[in-house]
Formats: sequence, structure tokens, C-alpha cells
Amino acid sequence: MPITPDLNLSDSLKEYKNKQETIDNAIKKFIKPGNRIFIDSGCAEPIDLTKKLIEFGLKLPDVEILHFLSLSDLDYYETVGGIEDLFRHNALFIGKSLRKYITAGQADYTPILLSEIPRLFKLGKMHLDTALIQVSAPDKYGFCSFGINVDIVKPIAEVANCVVAEINPKMPRTLGDAFIHMDDIDAFILSDHDIIEYSYGEPDDIAKKIAKFVASLIENESTIQMGIGGIPNAVTAALHDKKDLGVHSEVFSDGIVDLVEQGVVTCKKKTIHKDKIICSFVMGTKRLYDFVDDNPMVEFHPCDYTNDPYIISQNKKQVAINAALSVDLTGQVNSDSIGHKFYSGIGGQVDFVRGAARAKNGKPIMVIPSTATLKDGTVISRIVPYLQPGSGVVITRGDVHYVVSEWGIAYLYGKSIRERVLQMINIAHPDFREELLEKAKKWNYIYSDQKLPISIDGRISIYPQKYEIMITLKNEKVVKVRPVKPTDERMIQELHYSLDDKDRYMRFFTPMKDFRHKKIAPMVNIDYSTDMILVAVDSENGQEKIIGMGGFFKTSQPSLAELLFVVHKDWRGLGLTRFLLPFLVQIGQELNYKSLGGSILLENKAMIHVINTSGYDIKFRRIEGGVTEFIFDISK
Repeated sequence: MPITPDLNLSDSLKEYKNKQETIDNAIKKFIKPGNRIFIDSGCAEPIDLTKKLIEFGLKLPDVEILHFLSLSDLDYYETVGGIEDLFRHNALFIGKSLRKYITAGQADYTPILLSEIPRLFKLGKMHLDTALIQVSAPDKYGFCSFGINVDIVKPIAEVANCVVAEINPKMPRTLGDAFIHMDDIDAFILSDHDIIEYSYGEPDDIAKKIAKFVASLIENESTIQMGIGGIPNAVTAALHDKKDLGVHSEVFSDGIVDLVEQGVVTCKKKTIHKDKIICSFVMGTKRLYDFVDDNPMVEFHPCDYTNDPYIISQNKKQVAINAALSVDLTGQVNSDSIGHKFYSGIGGQVDFVRGAARAKNGKPIMVIPSTATLKDGTVISRIVPYLQPGSGVVITRGDVHYVVSEWGIAYLYGKSIRERVLQMINIAHPDFREELLEKAKKWNYIYSDQKLPISIDGRISIYPQKYEIMITLKNEKVVKVRPVKPTDERMIQELHYSLDDKDRYMRFFTPMKDFRHKKIAPMVNIDYSTDMILVAVDSENGQEKIIGMGGFFKTSQPSLAELLFVVHKDWRGLGLTRFLLPFLVQIGQELNYKSLGGSILLENKAMIHVINTSGYDIKFRRIEGGVTEFIFDISK
């Protein structure tokens, strides 16, 4: 079967018949030894032209091939017998077909931000002889669409000496800044092959857990970006209860189609490009390609626009979701290499992390599974004391905001090294937390006596995510109630320092003057299997503040736990303690306690009233020395 199909020219192409070439001539006439050429990227790779280029490889010594994200199964080196110096492939982002050759030293990798690639060519810092592209059939005005891939190909085609196009009627006609006129194409061939399809596969349980955490950070009316990777794209499945989301992303996949059909993605509340999905390229199945075909809701633009941090920052509530390979305890993010082995590239991560950070109420989020399994079955932590030698810092510790694993969310922006270390250990796999803690102690990153929550059986006490809940108080403010974490130490201190002398006396029966680390640590490093402290967190203006807490600790009597409550003076009388008490009773019952008790100064009439009107059966009460002691029954 010939590579070039026997297709008749459409009416729109007849006036350009003089530009049509056989596939052999398209390569022979426009590519010479020593040339630098660019091959259209991702799922838009011009397969027929690429196959012919590889076939002619032995006759094209010293040709440099530039590529961004190669996804086809074509092998550039096997066909030419693995000759290392015949031609050189230079990847601006490493795809699967080139990874092993870059590792073997047979191909090159150029690290560069996606937003800056067009500038590299426009300024003439990298000369280009020929661009091989794939486009849709021209319309009646002579314009061909770049289809599913506009990213760097449009600006590169505008500056290349020659443009050779593979015109394929199966390429979707996408809209936006996505067109090239036939006058600007030097030669074309006709093709009729299917467009490359790409699938991330079904997300596993870890990806689903991470996606759920990420979804909890995404507010209604947010504009989202998903980087390349299975986990960022798994997030779309966790967004079905959101409203009026927008999309501004260099790439998206089939999950966005689902959200559009469900009415979740409407783009109606976007700050710029209202009612439009903005992207640079797409990777997915034919269903996705059918969706973007001639769809006025979707606009494609070159990546020097979509990925411009200034443009991105104009989207209110811009959320950037990108994947990391490893993150160290201080927040340095590696996402392009495994040690000295280059794996992918910088892509658009830096662009969107910085753009989202500048956006009003924006959120840059890095996602990472807490562990990886090596070929020999060894399980390693992806959250590490320090990055493996050779690993690239793609996102600096100064740029990082949120890091999410299947164990929770770490918020690092503006945090000290000590705070960052505790946040990162808190989302590491429990099997590696002790090791990470010891490394941090060795380097004096944290207190020398810093501990992890340990359960009664000597294992790491696992944070009970199931007890997180949002509640609305009498003042209509919504706060999060959740179990205390080791990372809450400073906020717990701030809560106690906010108490005046009378409040401190009511709580501790003495006007305590300080709440140093050694006094607060037992409140945050608790065994969740025997003790519980719930904190109420207000996140107004993006700044977290603990405004109240309630909890219980085990006593010498196995069936009895002792209660405690502290509420900031500005948040009293709003129903917080009334909510916390039955919640603690529920948890106490689950932990097999039969009774809860405590001691209250007689002056603390508000707390006594809460206990007396709680509805629980008080089975013991004693008043002595100005203090009332009580125990009430919580047995089921």
C-alpha cells in the first residue's frame, strides 16, 4: 500500500494544485543534509511525512529534528540501524518514543519553558529550515486549521524557511488563533490516516484519593488548568458537584468533555475569554476531537499566549494542577527527571504555577503519589529529604504553594523550613515518616524533640480524614472542623495567646503566661486511636486561623475520657461548642468510650450551661473548691 493515499483534490485545493507533491518529493525537495527541521507535536504528528523522513534517514546526514512531546510509536533510530551521528533529535519536551534514546545519549533534550519556545524562534536564536505540519483541509478562503495542536507549531511555521503540510480531512477544524493560509504553505501532500489518540487510562485508588483532595481546594467559578499526567486529569472526575468552572489550560483531555456535558464547565464566570475554553493543544480520543471540531466554545491559541503568566493571572480563581516526580522536605519540586535521567520536561508547569499564584484567589497545586515502586519491587518515597543528585528543580521552593498526595494537603507558601518539613512529613507515606523526621532533626530543620503521632501499638497514628467537615455558624460564616495535625502547633499557640487572663484562668485554673512548644506539642501529636482534638479553622482571605477547639484525652479509667474546649473570644456564642460536643461524643463512642467528663470552674457559667443542656445523662457531679466535676454517659 503506498504511503500517500490516492485522494482527489477538493475544490478548495484545486487552485493550489501546483503546491501538491508526492510524499517522496516533499521530503527530498525540502529537507537537505545539515538542515534543522521541526515536526508537529503530540497527537498532531504528521505520520506519513515522518515515516518517509525516517525511510530517507540514511540520505539525510546531520539533520537536526526538533520535536515537542512525541507520542507516536515511530522509531527514528531502529530504521537507520541505530547510527548515532546520522541525524540528531532535539526534544523540547520528552515523549515516550525518545526517552530511551535521550537516556542512551543518542538524542538531545533542551529544557525550556513552554511559553518561551516561540520566542526562541521568533527572535532568530534558533534558525529553522523546514516545518513538517499536519492541518485540516482548507476552507473556501484558503485557511487550514492546525487542528488539535497549535501550541508552538503556529509560531514556528510562521518563521520557518519552508512549510510542508500533511493535509488530512480527519484533522478537526479548530477555532481561535489556529489557522495557516495555503499561501504560507510551500508544499503539501494529502493524507487520510486517523489522528493519534491518547488515553491516561482509568485512575487507580491513589489517583482518586489525590483527586478528591484537589477537588476540595477548587471553588465554584474557578478556572482550571491540568498539566500532562494521569493524576491531573483524574481530577476532572472529582469535579462533578462544582458550578460554573472555566478552563484556561495549555492542554486538556476527554474529562473536560464530560464536565461540559454535565453543565459543570460553562466558562460563564471567567474573567477573560468569557464563555470560552482556552487551550493550546488537546490529547485524547476521537470523542474529544469531535468535540473540539468547529466548536465555537473552544479556542486554540499558541502557547506564548495561553502560557503567558500575565494572561493566566487575569483569570480570577485560576487553579493550576500539575504533577511532580519528587518533592523534598523544603518544597523543591522535581518533575522532569529521575536522578540524572531526563524523563519529560519543564513544559507549562512554571508558566501556570506562576500565573495562578499571581491570579486573584489563584491556587497552584502540585500532585504526587507518596511512593513509587521500582522494577525490582522496592518501594521508595517520592517525598524525600533532598532531591536525588541530578534531579531538576522545576518549581522552586519559593514558587510552591500546595502539594497534594493521597495522604493529604500540604500548604507551603510563606511557611518556614520547620513548618514546611512538618507539612511534607504529614503527607508522606507513614512507612517513611520516621526516616524523614530523623533526617530533618539531623539538619536542625525542626525541634530536636519533635515527635510524630504514635498509636498505642507503636505505629504511626494515621490522620482520620473522615472527621473533616464544613459547618455554618450563627454568623453565617463557614468554617472547617477537622482533627488536629502536628502542623497546627503555631495556630494552637496563637489561639491560646489570644485568651486574656480571665479566659486562661477559666481554661487552666491558673493564669498561664506562656504556651511554648513543649506545652503545645502534646495537643498536636496525639494518638488518634485513643485521643481526639477537633479544631475549627477559619480560612477567610486565604489565611488559616484556628478559632476554637474541643477534644478529649484518655484517663486512667479505660472507659472514661476527659473533655476540653477553647474558643476565641470573637467566635463565642455562635454555636461552635454546641456542634463540637456531640461530634466528640460520636467519635468517643467509635473509640469505645462509655463516658466523657471534666472539671469546670463555677464562674464559667456558659460552659456549665452547655453541659447541663447537652441532653446527655449526667451520672456523676461533685462541687468542691469552686469547681464542678462531672461525668456523663455516652454508651450506645
